[in-house]
Amino acid sequence: MKPKEIRALSNKELEKKLEELYRELLNLRFRLATRQLKQTSEIRKVKKSIARIKTILRERELDARKAS
Repeated sequence: MKPKEIRALSNKELEKKLEELYRELLNLRFRLATRQLKQTSEIRKVKKSIARIKTILRERELDARKAS
């Protein structure tokens, strides 16, 4: 997901997406351990998506504090 797409989502949607990505990362790690994963770059892509979502959630948290 691109940052522009992520910013369009609400906080609840982002938290739900984050949970899904963590599950997907766990699944990819299991597949890597059992040598069933062909595209190891998928792990990196999921990790970057997680980082993007967490960054945007943190930005929103800081903006809310600043506004208070």
